[in-house]
Amino acid sequence: MRIEVEAVTKGPGGRALPQTSLTVESGRAVFVEAETAQRPTVLGLIATGRMKPDTGTVLLDGEPDRRALRRRTALVDAPDVSEPHGDVRLCEVVAEELMFAGQRRGMLAVRRELDRLGLRDEERTIMADLAPGARVRALSELALLRPDVEALVIVSPDRHGGDPDEWWRIACEIAERGTAVLVIAGLAARAAIEAHPDGWGTGEVTPLRAEHAASIAAALAADPADAADPIDPDARAADAEEHGTGAGA
Repeated sequence: MRIEVEAVTKGPGGRALPQTSLTVESGRAVFVEAETAQRPTVLGLIATGRMKPDTGTVLLDGEPDRRALRRRTALVDAPDVSEPHGDVRLCEVVAEELMFAGQRRGMLAVRRELDRLGLRDEERTIMADLAPGARVRALSELALLRPDVEALVIVSPDRHGGDPDEWWRIACEIAERGTAVLVIAGLAARAAIEAHPDGWGTGEVTPLRAEHAASIAAALAADPADAADPIDPDARAADAEEHGTGAGA
């Protein structure tokens, strides 16, 4: 599959999301920068067909089919939209995701899945305490259990701390199996990955366009509180008719 996001914006003057373009396709992991608290989630919602941009286009295999895009993508760990509650235990998240995938969700099934993920020892760990790399691996792999999901959009994994290179490697490993993977994170995470000896590995980075950088600077200069702008209320529904809100909406 191929997702093309071309010159999309959200909010007056691009406050919620300045003009942004990207392409992600099967077998590739792509890193895209998005700064401030809300923009990564807004971009993730737009890229997965769960929010309409104010300008620009989003195409799935060359067609503007938002319903198919929602069905074939998973929005992973997006703040305020698809992130699991911090007090929920990992085993409970696994059980919920097995249910969404139409599979058995009893404790034996949950433990088999945890064994597959190499996270059996974290069975009773609450999500707030799960290590960043383990969190990204678990939520990404669980989202892929859902029928028809061919692409993952992982939102702001850098907000959990840890070494960005760890979750980036996980994203690349998943992409190498044929999945399209988009990771949306901040400049500091990008710098940390670039500083690693292996750099981007098998993935790629979408450069911050000049007009994108200029619009961010203009918005922040006009209103330094821009980072606190609320997400469109429609986005919080996270396309509930398609998926739940555990590992990925």
